[in-house]
Amino acid sequence: MTGTEDLDPYDQRDAAPLHLEHRVLKSLLGAWALAACSAEETAAVEDHLGTCGTCADEARRLREAVGLLQRPESLDLDPGLRTRVLEGCLDRRPPRIPVPDWATSYDAETARLDALLQDFGEAEWLAPVRLRWYRGEEATSRRTTVAGVIAHLLAVDGLVAVALGLDDPLPGDKPARTPAERTEAFWDASHVPPDRSVRGPWRDQTHALVRTVSFTGAGPGTLPVSYGDFELPLRDALLDRAFECWLHAEDIAEAVDYPYTPPAPRHLHGMIDLAARMLPGALAERRRAGLAAPAPTRHLVPAGRPGRSLRLEIEGSGGGQWLIPLDSPAALGSADHEVAHVALDDTEFCKLTAGHVPPEEAAAGQAGDRQAIRDVLYAAASLSRM
Repeated sequence: MTGTEDLDPYDQRDAAPLHLEHRVLKSLLGAWALAACSAEETAAVEDHLGTCGTCADEARRLREAVGLLQRPESLDLDPGLRTRVLEGCLDRRPPRIPVPDWATSYDAETARLDALLQDFGEAEWLAPVRLRWYRGEEATSRRTTVAGVIAHLLAVDGLVAVALGLDDPLPGDKPARTPAERTEAFWDASHVPPDRSVRGPWRDQTHALVRTVSFTGAGPGTLPVSYGDFELPLRDALLDRAFECWLHAEDIAEAVDYPYTPPAPRHLHGMIDLAARMLPGALAERRRAGLAAPAPTRHLVPAGRPGRSLRLEIEGSGGGQWLIPLDSPAALGSADHEVAHVALDDTEFCKLTAGHVPPEEAAAGQAGDRQAIRDVLYAAASLSRM
């Protein structure tokens, strides 16, 4: 057959060019600038631009306008690039002294925050930041600056430094304090508000912590770290500090109008798991303070036995499911004794435990015992602190 209907359209590239009137070619300039013309129309327009200066000037202006409309590509590095590069390197040559797996989230989050800070000018360091947390039933906050936030991290990370036998960043011979007391003491010890000079000591301390647990091995990470009114084993303390570093990095990024992404999924999962494991104790503490409903006497169970439970379902790449015992921190969560179910997004749950989201607005899905759900959501918010 010889009809053109049977030809491959790509075989018609050498067909005779279109011959269009000037007014038609001029009307096609906008479509040409957007690359929306057919191949024949594009050829006709471009042939015309070589002979018509007026249309050529108009075409240039339209192309420049189209360039302004296009969203520029970000010059920022992919936040996962560092992890992928390190994993690739370590696959080829394992480190002689590896960072313990339970310390990698702290190592990663401190490095990410330091990368955010490295190009800050004086104006960014003094940008206002509001620290937020829950106290009892009420949200509370404290105003500071970006530099003040880094000073806060330096002071509280010092709890881990002291436990490892490193220097305490607090001036003088200070006894162990709560995170809030240490922060206030650090701020008060300076005659002027913190500025960009705090970055060096903070980063040096993060390096020293990671280096020390790597060189010493730190066993299974069971060394107790005192937070003043409670203790965490070293492995959980570093997870806690990684979590705080991420959330405060988001506070800083928000203050300077800069995007910031959540941690890697496996690190995020570890942070959520720590919060879920702390919930039974937080719930018991609220009961002792009269802020949560007392456990029904008929449901009290001996330590190590299954009891009434709430299923906490965390959705997203860092999520999972946890059965939270409701009536005693020593009881076991049990699917057979499940009385309530709460579903939240992974980052939303983290923001709840950081005091950044009101408990009554946090859960995406709820079913079952309403009082148990309320008590667990408020217990999650009570995990937040300055």
